[in-house]
Amino acid sequence: MAVNTTMKGHRLRGGVRPSRTVEGRRVCADHECSTRLSQYNTREFCNQHAPVTYPRVRGRFVD
Repeated sequence: MAVNTTMKGHRLRGGVRPSRTVEGRRVCADHECSTRLSQYNTREFCNQHAPVTYPRVRGRFVD
């Protein structure tokens, strides 16, 4: 026999916040790169020239 299941929830309240943008036409800060940066990219470098960052690792390492 099929079981009828009903889900009930609440609608999100408030408006949707717009994405942050940076004004002006910007290019990558690397002196040899002329890549135009997106208005949504808040960094000064393009993805190819951005400094390497590593995420914070939580927990323990397994050998």
